[in-house]
Amino acid sequence: MKSLYLLILLLLISNVSISQETKKDTLSIEGKFDLIYKTSSSYKEFKVIRKSRFQNLKNKVSDSIKLLNEELQLKNYKIIRLEQDLNNINKVLLKKIVEEEKEIRKKNSISFFGLEMKKSSYKIIISIIVILLIVILCYFTYQYKNSYQIILHAKKNVLEAENELANNKKKSLEREQKLRRQLQDEINKQRGV
Repeated sequence: MKSLYLLILLLLISNVSISQETKKDTLSIEGKFDLIYKTSSSYKEFKVIRKSRFQNLKNKVSDSIKLLNEELQLKNYKIIRLEQDLNNINKVLLKKIVEEEKEIRKKNSISFFGLEMKKSSYKIIISIIVILLIVILCYFTYQYKNSYQIILHAKKNVLEAENELANNKKKSLEREQKLRRQLQDEINKQRGV
């Protein structure tokens, strides 16, 4: 019976020590310091720590610090790479934005007599030119019609004057002939008398 108690006690102690070792490995650095503090013995007001535990703690802390430093360096490297990638992406994006703005300006503008103009300004200028040309065309058409009317009136007057002249010539010719006949009749009367 004593051996059974001893065996159970031994199993419990080994189980506790195994669980403590498992806990030691999974504990944080602060937890490991607390564990050493609890398991250390006291001498007056000082805590006495076994050298092996201290060395073990030192190695674990050193490994943890190295691991954290490596993780920190890796993360810093990743951060630097991400910043470089971000800067490259920003440069490419900025270049694309500038190119798009140039394309938009080019699309919305037109070259007119060597000057870059917005399409709306170009349309306004062309509209003004077209309206001005239409007004000038209307003015010259009016002047042409006016001149044509004047020419028709002048032709009519010339024809009337020519007709009048022809009538006057005919009348004067008839008068002249009449006068010659009368003169001839008078001459014939005077000779025959």
